[in-house]
Amino acid sequence: MPPGVKILEVANVDFSLRHFVLPIMRGIRERGHEVVGASADGALLADIRADGFRVVPVPLQRSASPRVAFRAFRALVTLMREERPDLVHAHMPLSGFLARAAARAARVPRVAYTGHGFLFNQPGSRRRRAASLAMEWVGGRLTDTLMTVSTEEARDARRLGIGRAVAVGNGRDPQRFRPDPAARASVRAELDIPEDRVVVAVVSRLVRHKGHPELLAAMEQVPDAELWVVGERLESDHGEPVEPYFERSALGPRLRRLGYRRDPEAVLAAADVFALPSHFEGLPMSVIEAMLCGLPVVASDIRGPREQVVDGETGFLVPPTAVAPLAEALRRLAGDRALRAHMGAAGRARAEALYDERLVVARTLDAMGL
Repeated sequence: MPPGVKILEVANVDFSLRHFVLPIMRGIRERGHEVVGASADGALLADIRADGFRVVPVPLQRSASPRVAFRAFRALVTLMREERPDLVHAHMPLSGFLARAAARAARVPRVAYTGHGFLFNQPGSRRRRAASLAMEWVGGRLTDTLMTVSTEEARDARRLGIGRAVAVGNGRDPQRFRPDPAARASVRAELDIPEDRVVVAVVSRLVRHKGHPELLAAMEQVPDAELWVVGERLESDHGEPVEPYFERSALGPRLRRLGYRRDPEAVLAAADVFALPSHFEGLPMSVIEAMLCGLPVVASDIRGPREQVVDGETGFLVPPTAVAPLAEALRRLAGDRALRAHMGAAGRARAEALYDERLVVARTLDAMGL
């Protein structure tokens, strides 16, 4: 596309727009194009506006309700007719489908979609997974440029006839997320943690499929380490609450709940091991952040993490939902400082080569012809 075109970036909620899409919006602006964001309203939209972008709230919800979907579709069509973008770039399964359908109804010239994890690859009933596959197949017919963050899911899209997907990856800034002795000392002083105490960190939304119950149980078998839990449950999150698991945990003072932090890079720099025993993922940003901060990663052997973590070299891959292998991997790392240092350095090098935000954004914009 020539300079000066207009792009509408659409995500489901403010969290997604802020943490996943904002770097792409910055990249679009740097290439001389106009970009507008759209998502459900929320406090994190203030961060995007403070960066100089215009963001339009739309009534998107993470809900399969036909009434809710139609309301969002109608609002998106109205927005696109008013804004008249040259390209709509949609994200996330439900909002991505609605945005692509609305773009076609509003006669937007070009439509792009980035899949951050297909719902049909998630655990669930056969009916739910079949409906998700049908939605993605129809969505593929509405899409000019189809991208995924995961290489494995790009192969899934091509194999299942969804479209000729390109894997663009995910990325973070290696200058922001890095080993930082000063940040490590500061956070440990803030939390009154001795330098020699081993800390396992998890950074994620507080939802069941991130594996917090398994991690809490596994940490009970790692007596020489404590667990830092960073993140919160979003209002739009569904499914079984994890709060009862925290209430029943026997970790006592070895469990620190830090909530939502605007300085995850400092928390990761202060930790020694990163764990994310998810049940399903796209290509988790938190794993990239941890690798860039020089942490060995223990993650589930599932789509996404298994293309990020090299088992035995940058961390360990363990079966999802299984406590014993998770505990064994964490015990091994907690008890071996040299192994942590070796794996962390290897992970940092791998993340710099594959998950540098600048490279990922450039690859995404190039795929869209920007």
